[in-house]
Amino acid sequence: MEEKSNAFLETQAVGKLMGRYAVPCVVSLLVAALYNIVDQIFIANAAYLGSYGNAANTVVFPLTVVALAVAVLIGDGCCAFVSLCLGANQKEDARHTVGNAVVLCLAGSLILTAVYLLFQEPILTLFGGRVNEETFRYSKEYFFYISLGIPFYMFGQAMNPIIRSDGSPKFAMASTLAGAVVNMVLDPLFIFGFRWGMMGAAVATVIGQVLTAALSVWYLCRMKAVKLQRSSFAPKGRLIARFLPLGLCSLLSQISMVAAMAAINNMLRRYGAADPVFGQPQYAQIPMAVVGIVMKFFQIVISVAIGLAAGCIPIVGYNIGAGRRDRARSLFTHLLVAEAVVGAIALLIVEIFPRPLISVFGAANESVYYTEFAVKCFRTYLCMLILACVNKGTFIYLQSLGKALASTVLSMVREVVFGVGLALLLPVFFGLDGVLYSMPAADILTFFLSAFLIVRTYRALKT
Repeated sequence: MEEKSNAFLETQAVGKLMGRYAVPCVVSLLVAALYNIVDQIFIANAAYLGSYGNAANTVVFPLTVVALAVAVLIGDGCCAFVSLCLGANQKEDARHTVGNAVVLCLAGSLILTAVYLLFQEPILTLFGGRVNEETFRYSKEYFFYISLGIPFYMFGQAMNPIIRSDGSPKFAMASTLAGAVVNMVLDPLFIFGFRWGMMGAAVATVIGQVLTAALSVWYLCRMKAVKLQRSSFAPKGRLIARFLPLGLCSLLSQISMVAAMAAINNMLRRYGAADPVFGQPQYAQIPMAVVGIVMKFFQIVISVAIGLAAGCIPIVGYNIGAGRRDRARSLFTHLLVAEAVVGAIALLIVEIFPRPLISVFGAANESVYYTEFAVKCFRTYLCMLILACVNKGTFIYLQSLGKALASTVLSMVREVVFGVGLALLLPVFFGLDGVLYSMPAADILTFFLSAFLIVRTYRALKT
């Protein structure tokens, strides 16, 4: 019998495997998150951009998440299915799945870029860009150049989990890291040296994304477990119908987060206008800028949580395909403990050190209202980080088991029913503070559902 590819996933110690796969995945996601975060740090510290540029970055950020959502639908779905195929020694299906994922990613990215360029102003308005004239002007400038880089961004992000499923998590990490380093080097040059403003931040980001995409293409031509051929790229509806549902949770968790951010941005604009301080034109952009900064820190934390879980996808998929439920169960325990530890460390940081965190984002150039609202926002909005991390880990682990429906429903309930619903409801009773209460309330309610599914999953894996 032909030897199975990646057989070590069935024999190596679970804890060691988790470290081998999860750490590069965490680093890859953190680096991907740093693209937007680094932009915002340099924008915030440029006196000629300040909180207006910060607010513009917050407006555009959800639109990059839409691109990421489509990319992870394809990439994570392909990763999970390819891992199952390799565990069951179905190499031909694995080969065609990767080829079809490449074609879908290229087509989807070009369509999304066209939509962004054609409907720029209505899209930015929908996400709260018209909080004031200066913010809207900066938003349009930044969004135009970011849109041009969407195909490269999506390709790099979609190929990252596929490269991991081929047994090369370190290369997946290195390709993303290379692009981020280029962005970090070019940002200060373009923003402070050339004074290109929002355009400079966007162009630096796109150049980094082009490098990541180019490295991904290089790897696809040299894959190890999955050898691509020209015939691999011919569309096969049977395989597409099997691997895309496995990425639905990743898609919906990102898309629903976009819906939540759109709701939050518009509630900040609406109830900020009714606030005695932020109702003044010169301070109107502050709530949106601050919440955007807090969301960036949350993105760092949740990237670690997602990376821990996503790094387990190839391991879980392979062992389930090989009939080793005992190893999948042990890995679930390791994952939940790690998620809780990450959430606890992050919670201590936001509760004890909110002022140093906000100072990184140019607080010295802003009014006292900016700093006071930022401290309150950090401590309130992120007070349930432990539950947020455990919830996210549970969603993705269910996805790696092939339980696409349960994973998708849980994610949708968290992000849409609770995330959007509470963001719209609580401000009615608590004003601007209600926006800050929406995140922890959503995480508490979601945890009750997660706990139920965690117990069921343990029982199923013990059978």
